[in-house]
Amino acid sequence: MKKRFAKNISVYLILFAVVLLIASQYQNAANEGVTVKEVAFSEFVHMTMEEEFSAVHIENTMITGKLSETEMVYAYAPSITQINWLDVNYLMPQVEEGKLEYKGFKPDTGSIWLSLLPNVIMIGALIFLFYIMMNQGGNGKAFQFAKSRAKMVKAGEKKVTFKDVAGLDEEKQELSEVVDFLKDPSKYKDLGARIPKGILLVGPPGTGKTYISKAAAGEAGVPFFTISGSDFVEMFVGVGASRVRDLFDQAKKNAPCIVFIDEIDAVGRKRGAGIGGGHDEREQTLNQLLVEMDGFAENSGIIILAATNRPDILDPALLRPGRFDRQVVIGVPDIKGREEIFKVHSKNKPLADDVTPEVLARRTPGFTPADIENLLNEAALITARRNGRFIRMEEIEEAITKVIAGPEKKSRVISEKERKLTAFHEAGHAVVERTLPDNDPVHQVTIIPRGRAGGFTMSLPKEDRYYATKKGMFNDIVGLLGGRVAEQLTLDDISTGASNDIMRATEIARDMVTKYGFSEKIGTVNYSSGEEVFLGNDFTTHKNYSEDVARSIDEEIRNLIDQAYQKATEILTENKEILERVANALLLVETIDGEQFEDLYTGKITAEDLKTNVDKEKEEKAARDAEESAERERIRKEEEEKLKEELKKFDGDYLADGPEEENEAKDESDS
Repeated sequence: MKKRFAKNISVYLILFAVVLLIASQYQNAANEGVTVKEVAFSEFVHMTMEEEFSAVHIENTMITGKLSETEMVYAYAPSITQINWLDVNYLMPQVEEGKLEYKGFKPDTGSIWLSLLPNVIMIGALIFLFYIMMNQGGNGKAFQFAKSRAKMVKAGEKKVTFKDVAGLDEEKQELSEVVDFLKDPSKYKDLGARIPKGILLVGPPGTGKTYISKAAAGEAGVPFFTISGSDFVEMFVGVGASRVRDLFDQAKKNAPCIVFIDEIDAVGRKRGAGIGGGHDEREQTLNQLLVEMDGFAENSGIIILAATNRPDILDPALLRPGRFDRQVVIGVPDIKGREEIFKVHSKNKPLADDVTPEVLARRTPGFTPADIENLLNEAALITARRNGRFIRMEEIEEAITKVIAGPEKKSRVISEKERKLTAFHEAGHAVVERTLPDNDPVHQVTIIPRGRAGGFTMSLPKEDRYYATKKGMFNDIVGLLGGRVAEQLTLDDISTGASNDIMRATEIARDMVTKYGFSEKIGTVNYSSGEEVFLGNDFTTHKNYSEDVARSIDEEIRNLIDQAYQKATEILTENKEILERVANALLLVETIDGEQFEDLYTGKITAEDLKTNVDKEKEEKAARDAEESAERERIRKEEEEKLKEELKKFDGDYLADGPEEENEAKDESDS
């Protein structure tokens, strides 16, 4: 109770106001009945001439006049000369006539301690409040400014183990040594083995670096400290270093334990890499971190895990042996890993019979665990929106598209001319990509705006890829330019809709020439950007080639783009009938899936046939949705009726037992 009282700052504010009120009342009581008023010296002279005073008192340049027993006035003269003039001309004559008591009293201003009492109380109260705020108020944050902000999860609290982590089998094997060491350090100590003090988890965002760290701590059954790299750095130099010291002090007290530093690149960037000087606070924090990692006693039982997606900008001192000397790369999961991840995230979600983790894994190449969790959540929201009971493949497909490109904007008003332009543009992409050999199959084509795009063509690979080939990258450029070529061939005009396509095609061509050595003229030499500092790419990038080489690079990029444009023109000229068929189908139904596109491309169906089939499928889907919604409503009502029956039964049993219990109690009291 006392702690709660001490931490409640409002109580102290109320006490402070009460003390000031009492002091004010006390002073007013001391001066009660006497009114003292300050007037100008000229007015005081006028009152003297009118003989209004019964007594006066002079002290230096201050002169006080007594009007009555309860009223006095005072004034300050500009100089002693003015006081003497007033004394000689007006005061002394009235004194001689007996009308005025000259210097006959001294104004009672009260005790000096009494007059200072409010000020003393106020200063004391402010000091007291400052002490409370610094020591206890705000949960002690003021005095804990230089303390570590790491959050500790105690052993057994919110336990996450390796069973909860899917798709990271090799990574779990790497961390299993750490777990085994924390459980039984003597086994390694007897063999003279040294477990790495620091393990750096490297990978793209959302791949599960933090989650697998928690799982390692839960598997070992030890405390888990977690903190972000940005929590160390403050505007005051030295605060970050103090927080590092405090963090390791806490870790040593709770050893064996795991310390996890998320986004360590916020504090571990290369020193001296900025233009115009370094960052003193960050560099001092990094220095203290390096010292603490070296200052451990051997086999002290403290393991440091850190996560980053930018290992290239870390200071080399962090990565040397004895510090973060082991790196565990956590990449995007493959098809098998995605299947396991889908199994984990779909445990509490009712999937339809046609939706299986195997199917979902094939439909989501390149998705991270965070993307998969978000995808299933979006699918569940879409299902709830239509009042469905099971998540069907239709909702999964819509969720995949929504995660990749954003939500549909069906309400956007688009003119027929722009719809036609978009239809031929997207049809051009689709036809070119389908015609090119060894290309990814077209998964979906739509002219419904999503995000910033007026439409898009989505291709999904049949299998996971880890390398890109020269032919494949050139085909990507051709596919990207298919939209612009289609506009020019069919509409005899071009639009700004291909701006993003041109930018991406140029980036691919530049990488082919400067990074991967795919140009015969330039040769197998890397001319990509050199070491990049932190104040902008163009301003601080070091070019390691001459102007002649730069001109040759530009010519090669231009040649690649021109060749790809010519290739796309040839394909669409030869398949102009297919292009018009696909574009007309898009104008009729707006969205075409991969199977429908294949039928249109091969000529199995026409645009009108597709329109008929789509309308029929929409009617069937609406009927299924209505049936499923009615079934859900029926089940809800049954559960509601069942609950009411149980409540009635409970009330009946309670009423039936009540009199019997009362009679039993009465019999016991009688006996």
